Amino acid sequence: MTENAVEIKNLSMEYFDKERNPRRVLDNVSLNIRKGEFISLLGPSGCGKTTLLRIIADLQKPTSGSVRLAGQNTKEARLSHKFGMVFQTPALLEWRSVLENVELPLELRKVPKKERRERALEQIKTVDLKGYENSYPRELSGGMQQRVGIARALAAEPEILLMDEPFSALDEFTKERLHGDLLRIWRSTNKTVIFVTHNISEAVYLSDRVCVLSANPARLAAVEEIHLPRPREDAVLKTEEYFKTVSHIREIFEEKYNENI
Repeated sequence: MTENAVEIKNLSMEYFDKERNPRRVLDNVSLNIRKGEFISLLGPSGCGKTTLLRIIADLQKPTSGSVRLAGQNTKEARLSHKFGMVFQTPALLEWRSVLENVELPLELRKVPKKERRERALEQIKTVDLKGYENSYPRELSGGMQQRVGIARALAAEPEILLMDEPFSALDEFTKERLHGDLLRIWRSTNKTVIFVTHNISEAVYLSDRVCVLSANPARLAAVEEIHLPRPREDAVLKTEEYFKTVSHIREIFEEKYNENI
């Protein structure tokens, strides 16, 4: 039996408006994610995908339910660096070089300078930015900046990589190249990846399974296995099987979304 990297059980989240009226954002979400699996959380903008990811990352507390990562609760997992997070914007420090930005989380953990330098250089090479170690964020394209964000997350050597729509602001050409880079990194590191997106084609191309979330509130409406061959190369994007899979996921997406309008 494959070991679970993440176990989400009966997770719900409510906010309160100014009049203290509750608004449920997540409703009884349960999901097991296998170790080494690439999962996409797919849903319309504002449906609660990022809220779910933030709860997994111990940045928010749920109203009810539980999350365990590698057998630990979210606080334990955060303190033991079980996961790394890549945000929608890379949020790099403009006054620090690429190398210094990647080193930052290790510096905050007081990892010895020699070790953190070696680990940062290794991850810069992993994301194909060797030669840019001394460059500053203003000197990099948007796609290169996002690679620095990925390298920074990987430098802490997490078991689980949480990614919150990391490519949504990029042009299609850059996005496609980064898809290939991400899959290469995933294959070589065997990380578990939880990837938030509202892009159906992106979810299908990258994932082992696509988890479709409904809106208002977000429920786990469907979990679809993606049977496209691995490793995924650009040629897959031109196959009939790929188009059929995208169409199938789109039908589910639209059906579940329309149910909640």
